Formats: sequence, C-alpha cells, structure tokens
Amino acid sequence: MFGRKKKTSSPDSSSGKEAPYSNNYYDPDLGPVAANDNDDDLHLNFSPSRERRLLAKIDLRVIPVLSILYLLAFLDRTNIANASIFGLQDELRLQNTQYNTALTIFFVPYIAFEIPSNILLKKLKPHLWLSVCMFGFGLVTICQGLVQNYSGLLATRFFLGLTETGMFPGSFYLIGMWYRRSEAQKRYSFFFGSTSLAGAFGGLLASAIGKMEGVQGYKGWRWIFILEGLLTCVVAFIFFFVIPDFPENAKWLTEEERRYVQVRLRKDQGRSAAERPIGFKDVVNVFKDYKIFVGGFMYFGLIVPAYGYAFFAPGIIQTYGYSRIQTQLYSVPPWAASFTFAMVIAYFSDRFKHRFAFTIMPICLAIAGFGILMVVHNNHHLQYGALCMVTMGVYSAMPVIVCWFNMNLGGHHRRAVGTAWQIGFGNIGGIIATYSFLPKDKPNFYRPGYAICISFICLSAASCVVYAASLLMQNRRREKAPRSLLTEFEKTELGDMNPEYRYLL
Repeated sequence: MFGRKKKTSSPDSSSGKEAPYSNNYYDPDLGPVAANDNDDDLHLNFSPSRERRLLAKIDLRVIPVLSILYLLAFLDRTNIANASIFGLQDELRLQNTQYNTALTIFFVPYIAFEIPSNILLKKLKPHLWLSVCMFGFGLVTICQGLVQNYSGLLATRFFLGLTETGMFPGSFYLIGMWYRRSEAQKRYSFFFGSTSLAGAFGGLLASAIGKMEGVQGYKGWRWIFILEGLLTCVVAFIFFFVIPDFPENAKWLTEEERRYVQVRLRKDQGRSAAERPIGFKDVVNVFKDYKIFVGGFMYFGLIVPAYGYAFFAPGIIQTYGYSRIQTQLYSVPPWAASFTFAMVIAYFSDRFKHRFAFTIMPICLAIAGFGILMVVHNNHHLQYGALCMVTMGVYSAMPVIVCWFNMNLGGHHRRAVGTAWQIGFGNIGGIIATYSFLPKDKPNFYRPGYAICISFICLSAASCVVYAASLLMQNRRREKAPRSLLTEFEKTELGDMNPEYRYLL
C-alpha cells in the first residue's frame, strides 16, 4: 500500500490526475537535494518581519477559536459541580456515591473514542468534525438540565463524554501541525488556559444564573445547564465557518504562505505525510515505542488532581463557611491565578527552549499546596491560598507535559495517534478523581482525597524524569551514529524515529 512507486515529477497530462504524493512533496523517490532547493528558495522570500506577520495571522485565526471551543467544552463538562451547590443532588435524590458515579460515566466513552476521533478529524477536516461535536455536547448539556432522575443524569453524562471526546486531543493535534516546537508552548498554554478561564467564568456565571431559581418552575441548577448548553450550540454554528483546518488546506492563507508554513515545520519536525490516510498498521507502529506509554503516565498522574479540583472545589470551598453565591465567587480567583502562572511558565519555557524543568517546578508547587491542605484545617485563609497553589501547579504543568510530548512526535500519523493515546489514557485518571473526594470523608477534611492527589502527582513527576532521560539518551546515541542513508520517503514514514530527528528536552 505504501511501497515504492515510479517517480512522477508532474501531473499526468493525459488523465488530468495529480501524481501520487505530489502534495507536501511526499514522493517515495524524492531526494533530499531537490526538496532542500525548494525550501531554500521559499525562505529567501520570507524576511523575519514577514514571518512574524504570518505568525500573528495564524495566531489570531487558530488559537482564539480553539481556546473558546475548549473553554465551552470544559465549562459544559464541569458545570455539574456548580449545579450541585444549587441543589442538583437534592432534587434528583442522589444517595451515597451516585453523584460520583454520574461523574465517572462521562469518562467511559471519552477515553474509548480518543484515537478514532483524531483519525476522523484528519479524514473529515477539523472545521467539520469539531463543530459537529461541539453542537452535540451543547445539545446534551441542555438535556442535562431537563433530567428528572438519576438514570437520566447517567444517560446525559455518557453522551456528553461521547460528544466531547474529540475536543482536547483534536485541538492539541491541530495546534501542533501549525507551529514549530520552540514556539509552541505559549500557544499550548494559552489554549489549555481556557480550562482555567472556564472554571473562573463558570463560577461567575453560576452565581448569576443561580438567582433564576423558580423561573418557569425550574430550579437554578437546571438553568445553569440549559443556558450554558444553549450558548455552546449557538457558537457551534458560527465555528463551522471559522475553525481552521490543517496548513495544507487553509484557504485563508495564500498559496505561498501555505507552502512556507509547511516548509518551516518540515525543517523543524520532518515531513508530515499529511496526504495519506492513517491505517491500522500506523497505530500499531506507534505503540512499538515505549516513550508513548511513558507520555501517557506523565499526563495520567496530573489528571487525578486536575479533575479532583474541578469537580469538588466548590464543595471544598463551601466547607469554609461560605453561602452558595459566595462559594461560586470564591471559586474564581484560584482559576485566574492558574491561568496567569501558566502563561509565565510557558513564556520562560519557550524562551529557554526547554520543557523538563518547567514541568517539575509547577509539580512541586502543587505538592506543597496539597501538603498544606492535609495538615491545616483551622486556618481558612491559608487553606484557600493552598487551593491557589494547587491550581497554579497542576494547571501549569499539564500544558507543558502535553506540548512536550506532542511536539516530539514527528509526522501526522504518529502525532495523531500519540496525542489521542496520551489524552485518552490520561483521562482514566478522571475516573479515579471522581471517587477521591467522597461525602464520608468530609468530617476528616477530605484527607484521603488529598493523599491520593499527592501520590499521583509524584507518579507524574517520576514519569517526566524517565521521559527526559529517554530523550537525552536517544539524542546522544543519534549524535554518535553515522549519517543515515534513508530516503526522504523512509524518513517521513519513521517520523521522530528517524535517526536524524532530535528531541526537545
């Protein structure tokens, strides 16, 4: 299927069909000299100032749109925590761990369909797949506000997980196909910061919507779901026309700009093989690399405290003696602090072109925050400050980890599968998080939950050390190896396994 074919230098004039592999210079017999000549000529036409203008153009089209998309996805996913404060559990008569089970059921389809979703994203184009999924989870969120019992809540949470499955890995995959590794972290952190903004925005929105108690006979928690879901559906219609596709299909760029984006990425990451579909063999080959599994554990370890905070922070803050409205308002500052700190970390990470140290430092901050929460129970100001430390640490380290792993994967096929695997496997931690803070642990100040979070953060830190050591050893081994005699086609198929590829630490 992907074997060598006869060299074809131009479209077939007799049939009108384009030659195989013509897009993105992906010819099995393409020599490195010819490709580099084209690349060099194109670079001469782009001065540094023109490149900066092009990057600004891409930034304005790609990052804000995907950030808003994921902000609404995370808002619809976690607003159940705000709804719980306004009486969801009481009206639906949830008992024991039924609320926790409703949180858990979301992750079953969300985990299972990550990789298929990224394959569909590449096949159907991002603007179509992501906007359809967005409308789907907006509609399910509206339905969540109309449920009458526990069974209905379980059903809507399941379909919410199914429709949201492609949002996060799809957006990370798409961003990674637009930027070089050394300039990606700020963009990834801004995008990932939409989770923090969603938490802050969700608290403010819930405090206002909660005052609609009794309107049309509905409790305030129902209006939280209905209005936020309606907002998502409206935005989904607009985003069908504005969500960017991959660089090679971007109609809002000129032909020269499209080529230049592909050239600069090819020089940084190698050829992408964007024009051929992802097959089952590609998926299997990705999992032959042990670093793929290490990357999954890096993310998995931080998902537990991340969702532990997102789902249970309002309940924890309420134990400090605040009213329902005050609880929603006090949930905002920790999210705002995490967004600011994440952007600072991202700036210095890109500045120094380094990732490892900028995962360990925030992780240490999060561990310190959870440590305070475990031992201090009579100083609400200090406890609240510790919650800020937790969000700043966890939500700053996560985008660095995902960017670090994602941008070290070369080519469309390895990046599509690897990114989906990391997010999918990592979100198993979400299931653990939903049972980490149980009602029976409230008299014990939720100590078991904090201990669980610290344990998994340490797992993430250990995985980061293993991953960094692996990259360092492979880079050194490749530096000492003789020059590769592989063809450009073979290098493209190998992606980051190409011996000429160098990993970013």
